[in-house]
Amino acid sequence: ACCVVLSTPDAQRTMNTCLGISGTLGPEDIDEKIISEAGIVYLEGYLWDTEPAKAAFKKAINIVGKVGGQVALSLSDSFCVQRHRAEFLELVHDHTDILFANEDEIKNLFEAASFEEALKSCAGYNNIFVLTRGELGSVIIHGKEYYEISPEKDIKVLDTTGAGDMYAAGFLHGYINKEDLAICGRMGNITAAAVIAHFGARPEISLAQVLEEKLKENHTGRKNNV
Repeated sequence: ACCVVLSTPDAQRTMNTCLGISGTLGPEDIDEKIISEAGIVYLEGYLWDTEPAKAAFKKAINIVGKVGGQVALSLSDSFCVQRHRAEFLELVHDHTDILFANEDEIKNLFEAASFEEALKSCAGYNNIFVLTRGELGSVIIHGKEYYEISPEKDIKVLDTTGAGDMYAAGFLHGYINKEDLAICGRMGNITAAAVIAHFGARPEISLAQVLEEKLKENHTGRKNNV
């Protein structure tokens, strides 16, 4: 598999992806032992494009459900949401505990004219919605609770490749360690900020160290009701 990413000076990207052998992922590739030992299984919406990958997706959901684990789903891409909107809504309603999406993806999912309208739709679910907004930071919704997480300061953005995945990694690290949702969101912002100031998707600094330093700063987010 290979992904060629072209970044312009304004940090916008053009991506040309060849899935290679990963495009053949199927249910036979799912290791039941590993999945059953996981507290959370993180799934990418991109997998919903082929029937074998869908079957793998469903198998993983089934396994983790039997052992009382949780499912985290990333909507991955607005075009993905447009292609599979009805099925994604069913996944969110029936099989997802934590949903990751950016502003465009969540608007597409709920066919909302504005981000605020999409937030009202999120509030009708029991899921945790983790919504990233680029330079505006992020928003977390759990039922009627609403957390607005400010972006990290003084970051010169060069390349946003990997930012969404790093955000999810930071958030889930906090979540599995039983931090409250505002702290989880702050951790997501911090880890995402660690990769956007240089080219490439892998952090060039110690995430453990930067989390320790940044979390000492006394600001996490504002909690409101939707």
